[in-house]
This record gives sequence, structure tokens and C-alpha cells, in this order.
Amino acid sequence: MKKYAFGVDIGGTTCKIGFFETAGVLLDKWEIRTNTENGGASILSDVAQAIDNKLAQEGISKDEVQGIGIGVPGPVKSNGVVNRCVNLGWGIVNVAEELGNLTGLMVKVGNDANVAALGEMWQGGAKGCKDVIMVTLGTGVGGGIIVDGKIVAGFNGAGGEIGHITVNNDEIEACNCGQYGCLEQYTSATGIVRVAKRKLAKTVSTTALTKYEPLTAKDVFDEAKAGDEIALSLVEEVCGILGAALSNMACVVNPEVIVIGGGVSKAGSILIDCIQKHFVETSFFACRDTKFALASLGNDAGMYGCVQMLLEE
Repeated sequence: MKKYAFGVDIGGTTCKIGFFETAGVLLDKWEIRTNTENGGASILSDVAQAIDNKLAQEGISKDEVQGIGIGVPGPVKSNGVVNRCVNLGWGIVNVAEELGNLTGLMVKVGNDANVAALGEMWQGGAKGCKDVIMVTLGTGVGGGIIVDGKIVAGFNGAGGEIGHITVNNDEIEACNCGQYGCLEQYTSATGIVRVAKRKLAKTVSTTALTKYEPLTAKDVFDEAKAGDEIALSLVEEVCGILGAALSNMACVVNPEVIVIGGGVSKAGSILIDCIQKHFVETSFFACRDTKFALASLGNDAGMYGCVQMLLEE
């Protein structure tokens, strides 16, 4: 095992890059913009350039680097081929091959939520557990499912894509994936804003939410914490949708713990407590004692999980 490794977590807005010792020490981390123009054509070259720059800055040879673990927001096959990342504009992309050619390093690719789950199981909120559901609430909604310590990736790499579970058969607006009524349309950061705007368009009640332009998911949770009735009702609606979806998943995989991560998870206990309440209300009795935890690695979970993939390799 070589001394150094990179963990790269590609999101719809930024690419988070971590420079690690393979012993598990995060030495440095930074972000670059995710350029989704032209179908995301420059994303991997931008990542390669950032890694080359870091190695030059540190005076480290590529011979000392174990490789690059990379998490992407879409289904990933075992050979590193990604089959559509709708939030990046990608179609079918061989990420392992392309980034490997650009850097000359070994590349291991995983779904972003799957690698976040690995990170949380390794060093985070699910440490010590082998049966885990990880939910990431960010630009989209991702999921990582770990059963007996192993990621459930599925035949086409689409295992754990819980953001595209149908939760509303009456939805008339399409999700980015092309379907209608996906979980992501209601419980992602953008989905929460979408639900809020729909509600505000129909209400005549006074609410502090009208002062925000543009409105964000953080604004909704901040005003809910301050006691705003409309914001509180929005939190109940969104967490009700997610809690019920997770209770259905629990009937299939019976996790010991459900870890909530992603940018929306920064809302903290108001989010986690409300999700768990609705989960318990709709759960099969044998699953009601499932623990809930906030992702303790925060936005670093994906980077840690990417390095864990390299250790497994």
C-alpha cells in the first residue's frame, strides 16, 4: 500500500477533493467548481488538473500515490462506467478509464451516496455497524445501502438510488431523471424549495419565508427553528415523505442505523427527529427500533469512502 491517495466527491455544484494518507489521515481538502457546461465535458480534466497541481505543490511523485477514488452522482458499474449522471449532464462515461488516462493513476469509481455510506461505516456515524442505510440530501437525493458490511450496488450499479423512488403518482412536473413524483423532487435541497414555493403560492398566512430571495432549504429550516408556522408545516411535510419512504426500505434491508448526510443535514436535530418520528409512525413493528444518526463526517464522508474503496482494492 502506497502512502498517499485522493478521494474525490463530485457533486452538482462543486467537486470536493481530499488528499489522504492511506492510513486514513485527511491531510488537506478543497473544492473546485463542477462545470456542467457542454454535458460536463471538462469535469474530469478539471479534477485531473487539480490533483496534478496538488502533487506539484507538495513535491510528491505519482509513484507514492495509491490512486484516486471518485464518487459520482449516478449509477456505476463494476468496471467504472457511469450510466447517466443527470445532475452533471453525463450520458455513458467510462470514468475510471478517462480519469486514469488523464492522471496516470489507478482510479476506482463508486456512486457518491454509496461511497459516503462506506465512509460513514468506516469512520463516521455508522462506525461499528454492518447494516446501514445512508441518505444524502443535497442537490439531489442519494442513498447508500450496506448489508453485512458490503455495498448493495446491483446489476447496473443502480442499487441505493432511493432518490428516484416514486412517492407521488399525481406529480405533473418531471424529475431530472424523466420520471414523475420521485423522492428527490420533494426532499433534496432544491426539492424542499420547490415544495415551499408551491405552498407559499397557495397560502394567505403571514410567514417570514417571503422575505428570502432566493429562498433556500436552509432558510426553511432556520425559520422552522424560529417557530414560523408555515416553515414548520413544510418541515413536517418533507420529513413525512422521507420518513415513510425509509420505512418502506427498512422492510427490505432492516438496517441497524440510518445515517442522514448531505448539505440539508446541517439543519441538525429538527430534521433528524422529524424524519424518525414519521419513520416510526409508518414502520413495520420489527423495524421501529432502527437508530437514526447524523453523518458525523459531514461533507467529507464521500471522500473518506472513496479512499476506503482503494483500500479494499
